[in-house]
Amino acid sequence: MPTPPLPTLALSTSLPKGSVVLVVGLGAEGVRGVPAAVDQAYTKTYGNDVATLATAVGATSKAGQTRTLPPVGDVRVVVVGLGEQSEPGEDEAAAGVALRDAAATAVRYAGGLVEGAETDGKARARNALSVVVALGTTTAEATLAVATGALLGTYAYAGVGAKSSTPPAIDKVTVLHDGPARTPEGDDVAEVATVLAGAVLAAREWVNIPANLLYPASFAEEVQSLVKGTRLTCEVLDERELEAQGYGGLMAVGGGSARPPRLVRLSYRPRGAKTHLALVGKGITFDTGGLNLKPGDSMYTMKCDMAGAAAVLAATWAIARLGLKVQVTAYGALAENMPSGSAYRPSDVITIYGGTTVENGNSDAEGRIVMADALARSNADSADLVVDVATLTGAAVVALGDRTAAAFATDEPTSQRVLDAARTAGEAFWPLPIPAETRGKLDSSVADLRSTGGSDRAGGALVAAAFLREFVDAPTPWAHLDIAGPAFRTGGPEGALSTGGTGVGVTTLVALARSMAG
Repeated sequence: MPTPPLPTLALSTSLPKGSVVLVVGLGAEGVRGVPAAVDQAYTKTYGNDVATLATAVGATSKAGQTRTLPPVGDVRVVVVGLGEQSEPGEDEAAAGVALRDAAATAVRYAGGLVEGAETDGKARARNALSVVVALGTTTAEATLAVATGALLGTYAYAGVGAKSSTPPAIDKVTVLHDGPARTPEGDDVAEVATVLAGAVLAAREWVNIPANLLYPASFAEEVQSLVKGTRLTCEVLDERELEAQGYGGLMAVGGGSARPPRLVRLSYRPRGAKTHLALVGKGITFDTGGLNLKPGDSMYTMKCDMAGAAAVLAATWAIARLGLKVQVTAYGALAENMPSGSAYRPSDVITIYGGTTVENGNSDAEGRIVMADALARSNADSADLVVDVATLTGAAVVALGDRTAAAFATDEPTSQRVLDAARTAGEAFWPLPIPAETRGKLDSSVADLRSTGGSDRAGGALVAAAFLREFVDAPTPWAHLDIAGPAFRTGGPEGALSTGGTGVGVTTLVALARSMAG
């Protein structure tokens, strides 16, 4: 699968010719981004400028609010609220998030203005839109936020059926700006936005594909297709190789399914790289809970349990596409957790890659088992930093809700580095500890350690993190990102987020890699 189709993205300092939907912003200081020629045309036609008409139709600065003005010639104006955090000031990261979300909201809304959007593919193509987003940006960072948000706002999962191949309603997005078109690192803003959005949408698409169509073998094939023609090398271990090489965690978790497990390993080794980042992602393509069967209602969205692997693998593709000078080795631990006569059992002892034995405390705590294999394998890479990403625990959702992910780390500098990357990327992570006493909950009388805390359910996310830490060689810096809450959205779209898979973690990992690049 290539990345989901994206409109053509362009940057411009002037309004392009032709029929367009023009998105302008309304913040606390008033309307911004309106080209002078458009203001003059509205004044001539309606006797009022865009700002006055916007007020007349009820537009406010409330974040995400949209209002449409009557057209003038080939231009139809959409006014989007920018919210209180959109103004320049001390919190530039929050302002960037506001701009990104406003652009995504407005572009999504603009897509609904296409006549015949629900007709056949040919009609939809004839009525495709050109959208111009003008939010008054004056810096490369702000323009990048707007451009990325605008592209993310064009995505919705097409589903499986006759209509799934229709082209997008929006075929071109132009971002008007008054600042530089290159980032401080010298990269083209439009190219960076296209790559970032493409990676996020690839992760979303993988999460959204039904589990009968995306399973370990087909997921591995999707990754191979994505990275073909890039500077990435891709290795896929099937069940025979996993068994022969001692990946007991993947074999145990995947043993109950008719669809055997896979381990995907991507390697990116650019010239001049002085640092090495290892990434590990949980790739449970469907989680029934195994013999510790989940309730039916809790199982419905479990196709999203591979969102960690989706984030890691898509981010690595983006890092390679952007040519960042950092070596990256990424692992996707892929398995399907099913109950059957060959399923692993509570109390089974599993030998993880490298020889550590684990007493299985609960077959619904399968993610940490497959992650243990991949983390143990990553030790041979001698990376400067190891980061794993997983939809790991419901406890993280209880603690932080469904908008904020949990971040654990071996030390404060590592934690801060990851949190700084998340802030740069506009993603919400919150640090949680791994208290010293937590390790004691993993003591086992029959193996090196137990996978869960048994009947003691307190601090479940902390216990899971403590378990994973056991498989990273000291003193390697390590961070664990539990994205169980924000990985999948069941409500309607909001800001840059679409319904279903969100692609959380992708842009944070790219920002982290950029911070390590030489």
